[in-house]
Amino acid sequence: MADTQLANGAPAIEAQSEIYDEDGYIAEDFLDRVRAAIEEEDADFLRERVGRLHESELGDLLSTLNNDQRQTLVRLMGEEFDYTSLTEVDEAIRLSIVDAMPNEQVAEALRELDSDDAVYILEDLEEDDRKEILAQLPFRERLRLRRSLEYPEESAGRRMQTEFVAVPPYWTVGQTIDYMREEEDLPESFAQIFVIDPTFKLLGAVDLDRILRAKRPEKIEDIMHETRHAIPAETDQEEAAQIIEQYDLLSAAVIDSSERLVGILTIDDVIDILQQEADEDIKRLGGVGDEEISDTVLTAARSRFLWLLVNLATAILASLVIGLFDATIQQMVALAVLMPIVASMGGNAGTQTMTVAVRALSAREIDIYNAGRIVRREVLIGLLNGLLFAVLIAGVAWLWFGNSNLGAVIGCAMIFNMLAAALAGILIPLILDHFGADPAIASGTFVTTVTDVVGFFAFLGLASWWFGIS
Repeated sequence: MADTQLANGAPAIEAQSEIYDEDGYIAEDFLDRVRAAIEEEDADFLRERVGRLHESELGDLLSTLNNDQRQTLVRLMGEEFDYTSLTEVDEAIRLSIVDAMPNEQVAEALRELDSDDAVYILEDLEEDDRKEILAQLPFRERLRLRRSLEYPEESAGRRMQTEFVAVPPYWTVGQTIDYMREEEDLPESFAQIFVIDPTFKLLGAVDLDRILRAKRPEKIEDIMHETRHAIPAETDQEEAAQIIEQYDLLSAAVIDSSERLVGILTIDDVIDILQQEADEDIKRLGGVGDEEISDTVLTAARSRFLWLLVNLATAILASLVIGLFDATIQQMVALAVLMPIVASMGGNAGTQTMTVAVRALSAREIDIYNAGRIVRREVLIGLLNGLLFAVLIAGVAWLWFGNSNLGAVIGCAMIFNMLAAALAGILIPLILDHFGADPAIASGTFVTTVTDVVGFFAFLGLASWWFGIS
């Protein structure tokens, strides 16, 4: 996202210390003053104190206020409101603010934003509102935004910034410097100048430090270097971010299918993308989809219902396994007391392995060459932990119920289920990833099902065989 800074460093430090407490939350006294100013409609105070906040600080403030207070704040601040801050809040808050604004005002606000920030706001709007807003923008800007919106969601083309500096190869260093001094329609900050032919095909790039060291008569084509790791616009944003991270790039060119330069991805975009992807993975592992903390009760309940329904089905499956051994449980009540331990330990062990696997797949640390070694590693970890906890739980069962045979049964079941947990935790994410499914979404449910079913079946089945109960 665009990085706006205060003109003076001292006010920035003062503002930061003023709005945050020692724990990093919005300070209560500052929040009270802002709320009082909103209540009294004190526009001067808000423009003076809130108007100088960094976009991320303003985003934190917006997240703390309620919906009515947010809308009043935006109205009172008028042109002083930094709309870039809308990229720092979650979708529900962003839509609540934008939906309350006339489309003419939204269009006026978007003119002041970088293209990637404008796309970030536009992509969440209804199609009719989006078309009406775009129609009120200047032709060149409208064309840029439409082109970005045509790329798939969460692609490099959606996240790219279409403001960049590009020059032909036959220009001299002097011409390039004069162009950058005189041209008004340039990005606020940039570290590279891209070199293109008349059809906008990307030829190379020149770092600004190289420009500063070169003599004015030198040709750009003589000092440029081939563009390293240009990213196709259709590339998934996470893959694009990993490329920039892997090669320590400050920015990367984004090209279309004809290798024409259409935009750039910068390091601040990468940070946003990686944070967004990590946030999505955590939520998917918990089965809450794209839920935000600001969502309504109904929206959150709807988001969670599907996976809870799936979990209900798997719980019924585990209960059916228990039902197969109802006679065994009736004759030996201790089994009912101990069997949740086996399933619970297997579930926790499987979740640990699954978490490591999903994260490794996301970071591309697992491939066809090392998958077998990693599977063997997890099996050995499961076996080792299974042996250790088998000894512990066998001793506990023996002391608790005074039955060494019962201790042996639960110990064997523990080893068996911990091995099953290790295999399920690593193989299920790998299989889902192989078939193109997101392992973060479905792995948890499948792993829990395996450990519950195997745990109950192993423990109760061994007990039936060991004690001769039918």
